[in-house]
Amino acid sequence: MTARPALPDLGTVTMYSTAWCGYCRRLRTQLDSAGIGYTVIDIEEQPGTAEYVEQVNGGNRTVPTIVYPDGSAATNPSLADVKAVLDR
Repeated sequence: MTARPALPDLGTVTMYSTAWCGYCRRLRTQLDSAGIGYTVIDIEEQPGTAEYVEQVNGGNRTVPTIVYPDGSAATNPSLADVKAVLDR
């Protein structure tokens, strides 16, 4: 069963992640520094979320996968990319 994400609040993002992902840790640090709110969902702990990440990423279980308030998603975006989408 694929878990459909609840859309994040305006100005924030949802990050699909794992505990061991260095790219995820880096992006969380950058989001913290920029004052951008986020919710982390660990795809190894939440049933159905890994399948959602695979669906968004052409069958790949790639993290971080970010979901924006408009429902769009991005794989391993830079902080500048996140800011650009949130500022639209």
